[in-house]
Amino acid sequence: MNFKSYALLLFAFIFLSACQWKLKPNADEEEALVKVKRYDRIESLYLTTGDFSALQQMETDYPMETRTLIENVLKLGTVNDHEINNRFLAFFQNPKLQTIISDAEAQYANMDDINQQLQQAFKKLCEQVPGFPIPEIYSQITALDQSIIIGDGTVGISLDKYLGQDYELYKEYYNDQQRVSMNRKNIVPDCISFYLISLYPMHDFEARTQEERDIHMGKMMWVTNYAIGKRFFNSDYVKKIDTYMMRHPSMTIEQLLKMNDYSGMGI
Repeated sequence: MNFKSYALLLFAFIFLSACQWKLKPNADEEEALVKVKRYDRIESLYLTTGDFSALQQMETDYPMETRTLIENVLKLGTVNDHEINNRFLAFFQNPKLQTIISDAEAQYANMDDINQQLQQAFKKLCEQVPGFPIPEIYSQITALDQSIIIGDGTVGISLDKYLGQDYELYKEYYNDQQRVSMNRKNIVPDCISFYLISLYPMHDFEARTQEERDIHMGKMMWVTNYAIGKRFFNSDYVKKIDTYMMRHPSMTIEQLLKMNDYSGMGI
């Protein structure tokens, strides 16, 4: 082999190696699809210590999350009110809320398992629905308000609502049936199902029969089961969607999600 041929071969090898290096996603790139933003850590630092730098970080790095929490969830007033920060801090000085903050931060010091489950679920949805929008997901403390908060392209997880069905403080406010869903394992299914409902709302909801509403909700639960790869939801209407999909093997997940006329489903 002459020098010219060797040089061309070496160049081709370097070029192909470079292409493979660029085209093959590494672990960090794959994980970048979705990852929970830990707003709760900055929030809890401010609410337990009154650290002004933590408040500044909340307002600078998480303005939307802070506004949603203060104005829409806790309903303490507007973020422009010059007294709102003191009101926000004072609201959480209740000893029970301080305990909940501490327990939530301890239980959720590590959320790698939740990030992995969310990653897998959204990857499957993206494969089935072209252009499926990936939300920004963040965790927070909401004083036992809503579990999942859906915003404009965002999903907020209230960690204080997932401390376990046997969590002692829950027993003061929730019955046995309510506490069943207040576990770590419910976070990802709740995120997916509520987000799907926001993306594919039922048209003319008020005019629909209860049967149609139940089918619609069962459909979202069925798709959630598909996304997370296990039968988490198992209601009668999830079973009906199961039956329908077996009878219509050519129907795609995207078609099912967009379906709003249930009159001809025959289930």
